[in-house]
Amino acid sequence: MAKNGTEYEPTFTDDDDEESEELQDWNDWDAKEEEEEEGLDFLCFFCDSRYSSCDDLFDHCSSTHHFDFRAIRKALGLNFYGSFKLINFVRSQVVENRCWSCGLTCQSNQDLQNHLHETVNFKDITPLWDSDEYLKPFLQDDSVLYSFGEYEEREDDYTAVVDKEELMSDLRHFEEICIDHDIHVEKIAIDFDTSYESGKSNVASSSNGYSNNEGSPGKVTINGMDSGEHVESAGRKTKENKLRAYIPNHGSKDVKNINDDYFGAYSSFGIHREMISDKVRMDAYRQAILKNPSLLKSAVVMDVGCGTGILSLFAAQAGASKVIAVEASEKMAAVATQIAKDNGLLWSKSPGDITNHGTGVIEVVQGMVEELDKSRLIQPHSVDVLVSEWMGYCLLYETMLSSVLFARDQWLKPGGAILPDTATIFVAGFGKGATSLPFWENVYGFNMSCVGKELFEGASKIPFVDSVDDHGLVTSAAVLQSFDLVTMKPDEVDFTANVELEPNLGGAAGSLTDLKSETTWCFGVVLWFETGFTSRFCKEMPAVLSTSPYTPKTHWLQTILTFKEPIAVTSGKSNIDKSAAVGTEACPAVRIPLRISIARASQHRNIDISLETAGVDPHGRKRNWPVQIFNLG
Repeated sequence: MAKNGTEYEPTFTDDDDEESEELQDWNDWDAKEEEEEEGLDFLCFFCDSRYSSCDDLFDHCSSTHHFDFRAIRKALGLNFYGSFKLINFVRSQVVENRCWSCGLTCQSNQDLQNHLHETVNFKDITPLWDSDEYLKPFLQDDSVLYSFGEYEEREDDYTAVVDKEELMSDLRHFEEICIDHDIHVEKIAIDFDTSYESGKSNVASSSNGYSNNEGSPGKVTINGMDSGEHVESAGRKTKENKLRAYIPNHGSKDVKNINDDYFGAYSSFGIHREMISDKVRMDAYRQAILKNPSLLKSAVVMDVGCGTGILSLFAAQAGASKVIAVEASEKMAAVATQIAKDNGLLWSKSPGDITNHGTGVIEVVQGMVEELDKSRLIQPHSVDVLVSEWMGYCLLYETMLSSVLFARDQWLKPGGAILPDTATIFVAGFGKGATSLPFWENVYGFNMSCVGKELFEGASKIPFVDSVDDHGLVTSAAVLQSFDLVTMKPDEVDFTANVELEPNLGGAAGSLTDLKSETTWCFGVVLWFETGFTSRFCKEMPAVLSTSPYTPKTHWLQTILTFKEPIAVTSGKSNIDKSAAVGTEACPAVRIPLRISIARASQHRNIDISLETAGVDPHGRKRNWPVQIFNLG
């Protein structure tokens, strides 16, 4: 998440001013370490010894305590997150005088040091620290956590270099909590800086210069602007029926109030007009519901998050025998009720009517779907068709998919239908033509490219939601992740995927393309999604809802992740300078391997995105760039 619009600019002064140091980025961390050479910032995992560098610390642990951190990383192929967990796991075991590898508990720390031994098979103990609880720093201000990436021994490994000050600031404020899923509204303290008024975007100017489009509520960088406030939702279910999450320790509102704010934001009619005016969205749902009579005729339908009730109206029009329209916003539930009534489709129980039959088929239920079993007598597994428009930016923002899966498991009949029933996230690389850089290169004949460069540096810290033209793409598109809503488990919403992008210079109009060498620049990646109403349920007429740059624009637009530096790519066999770094103009890459993780953030309904990028030249040489972490929220 953007830190209130603050950008961390590189600084090249020797000024010791504390405030200036906080603005230094990782490129200056080496200089800062030299200034603090006399400081012993790196505490041993097993004893009280301190060292001035990770290198010295790791040498000590290997020779004295039989703990070879670098060898373990190499043997297990641990990435940044796996290594981060290992460090916290070891520290948590040592404080209990427990051997990190065999689990033996000793009487004292000295006994533990005497016991420590070589590990025969690292893979046998890997599961011990493979838990998200070890993503929380065990030791406050643990310098090792933010420095070990410097000492990576293999060029082919992804080296995760992070901004120490920024990550330390974020993580030190986190505390671990457990939410019991049986209690659907657990009170959690969360802080809000400002309130979200009537669903209207409270935007601040962005350096990107994009115009603002109204969209889903919540604090999101839309077309270069921050919109609204982030919110929290009810707990999420895991295999153990518990959720481990990290919540910033600076809160004052509980989950119920936060959800009230979130759903209250959807009281804005402007938001609903935008969604109903989205022709791609409406055509896909209308086709799936109205053009598949064998699915909807006489069916019991549940509409999760009905809003104005438009999908419920379609279902009633298609011949459903009963439509349960669920809406958490009190205002919109009342609006949906009135709309159904005005159209003669509202189910209403007459006085003394014990048969529960009314004049229409739509019953609007106000409340969160997770709480319906407490307030309404809806029989489990009694719904034939579950319909919902749950998608957010980058598909998963707002995390409403968890609510749909909850409704599926609670009320959908075995073999019942879900509309849509599939969802897929795609990724492709974009070029200069998809950025604001060309604008600043010629402003009434004057070169203002320095502005564009500064904007580009700032964009590498914030995910942007904007429209990208297909001509701005410079690589092939790849499937990042696919979901089957019929079979997926709730915890599969969080994922990590590896993909590889190849240059596609035919679509790179407007980018810096050198036709002689067939070289251009990739400035970042674009994410979009498609949802499918497949022939599994829509047998007469399947449908697809696409937010692709290649199809008409939707209100979801696309999600843009900008690299810290552009990567030169080529699709031809250019003359390569083997002494040059991969991804430069002298040695362009022919492939861009990506490792992307998307997970629900500590702020409910937000998502965290981590991006690990590499480049491979025609001779197979590989270069890795530092991991980037984005918060969409």
